[in-house]
Amino acid sequence: MPIRTNRGRTAVYRRLWGWPLRSPRHLVGTLVILAVVLTALGILLPKAIGKPGQTASGPGSSATATSRPGVAAPVTVTSTLPPRLTTQPPPSSAPPDQDGVRVAKEWVTAWANHPDGTTTEQWLSGLKPYTTDEFWSTDLRTVDPANITATRVNGEPRVASSVTGSMEVDVPTDGPKVRVTVVKTNPGWRVTKFTQAG
Repeated sequence: MPIRTNRGRTAVYRRLWGWPLRSPRHLVGTLVILAVVLTALGILLPKAIGKPGQTASGPGSSATATSRPGVAAPVTVTSTLPPRLTTQPPPSSAPPDQDGVRVAKEWVTAWANHPDGTTTEQWLSGLKPYTTDEFWSTDLRTVDPANITATRVNGEPRVASSVTGSMEVDVPTDGPKVRVTVVKTNPGWRVTKFTQAG
């Protein structure tokens, strides 16, 4: 069994500490590695613990105050950023399109057409030509036609609002008034939403 003495450890430590002084090339390599390690620590440590003296002077601007040795007053650097738009401009109003009004009336006519014995699939197939695919395949499938009190359209539709590519049209029925939202798509005007007013 080998005997371990302090002399052996001391020799190893002496070799490690003496390696940089063995030749000029070893010394330069050691100094370069030491400089890289110190630079990395100087960059990473302030990010890890946060920079002291950093303040924000308002929305859209940032100010950083840093003090240097030998300088009496802190140096403040301020940058102002342009304001960021958070809202889109409202769409421009447009005159009503009679094709869209016609589609709204035909949709409400098909919506109110549900005689006794009409299945949900039959009722939905009557609405399909006037409805967007998304609205037809999702929201309308949750409607039970037996719960609709209207049976026919009993007046002319009136445009409540009209913007480029979209309109809201009120259609009177013998039940509630129905407000229909129609949008212009590639196949033409289609219904994307409806609500009932008492």
